[in-house]
Amino acid sequence: MIAEVAAHTQTLLASVFVAGADPLSHVIPHELSADKASFWHYVYNHMLMLVLAALLLVIFVPIAARKKALVPTGFRNFLEAILQYIRNEVARPVLGKDTDTFIPFLWTLFCLILTANLLGMLPLTYVGQLAFQDPHLHIGGTATGNVGITAGLAICAFLLFHLSGIKRLGGGHYAKHILLGHGPLWLAPLFVPIEIAGMLVKPFALAIRLFANMTGGHIVLAVLMGFAVTGLRMALDDGSYGMLGVTLVSVIGALAINLLEIFVSFLQAYIFTFLSVLFLGASIHPEH
Repeated sequence: MIAEVAAHTQTLLASVFVAGADPLSHVIPHELSADKASFWHYVYNHMLMLVLAALLLVIFVPIAARKKALVPTGFRNFLEAILQYIRNEVARPVLGKDTDTFIPFLWTLFCLILTANLLGMLPLTYVGQLAFQDPHLHIGGTATGNVGITAGLAICAFLLFHLSGIKRLGGGHYAKHILLGHGPLWLAPLFVPIEIAGMLVKPFALAIRLFANMTGGHIVLAVLMGFAVTGLRMALDDGSYGMLGVTLVSVIGALAINLLEIFVSFLQAYIFTFLSVLFLGASIHPEH
């Protein structure tokens, strides 16, 4: 029994030392299996975390919605407060009578991004490394820290903006409004390239803002934990027990950044949704 505990502890320390050696290992994509003949070699940790976030929403949101208490409590109260705020304070002032048409998409967007952000803060990689005795296994991570995933979300929003505008105004009328507005036709050579660039910048800004904010926070955390690991390694290997002070300060700093990351997780989900509302409103109500 003692030997088994010692082996588990050694594996955990090995995983911590491997992670602390390279801060970028926390944020870059990792295959779930090194075996190229395996299906899991083509599945990355960020893909797994996005699917997990979606499954959690599919399972728990309907359960919360089925509770018909007069005064909502617990998770249902928390969820209802957030969703009502997005509907009444974020979407309705911009979309007006069209709010209920688009609110399911906006709710889904916000909840999926928020869940993925929060799941990325859980130490699932370390738990998996300890459980499977593999210090190189990566099963956790922040799905929204992958630019491919944030770009996919931004493209979905981009298609909604313009398809909704075309459906509402008609193709020719929408193109005139979105590219030229009320300007004279002779200014089209100037306006059209600028407006096309603006159309492309919108999804780019959505994708990069979310990706950069989530990745930046985790890199800072990884660097702090790298300092902590370095201090611990020097204390264990060289007997430099004074370096444990560096480890302690680094861990306290990482804890503070973790608390900030919780706020950032909510903030970035809100900003992505808020900007999507603004861009959608500009597409279906170009006169404003």
